[in-house]
Amino acid sequence: MPVPWEALLPFGLLTVMFGATGTLFNTAKRLTNDGKPPRYNLDSWESMMMERDRRLTGSLRGQSTDPIAPKEFATNSVWDTERIH
Repeated sequence: MPVPWEALLPFGLLTVMFGATGTLFNTAKRLTNDGKPPRYNLDSWESMMMERDRRLTGSLRGQSTDPIAPKEFATNSVWDTERIH
């Protein structure tokens, strides 16, 4: 059975483009998560802790090692900004 050599060029281009797209998507996803892999299946406790970390550090994935919260943390509660529709 003869091999259609002219079909290998589009096949190679398609394979490279899918690989490049997947790599760029993975890189963009990691950059938005501070270089960490994405989180899946979050429950309400983890969402609450991520929101707390965001208010403490400015990043959803950032964590603080200070035992005492900054002074601004007392006044930037999520309850003040939450709206019920």
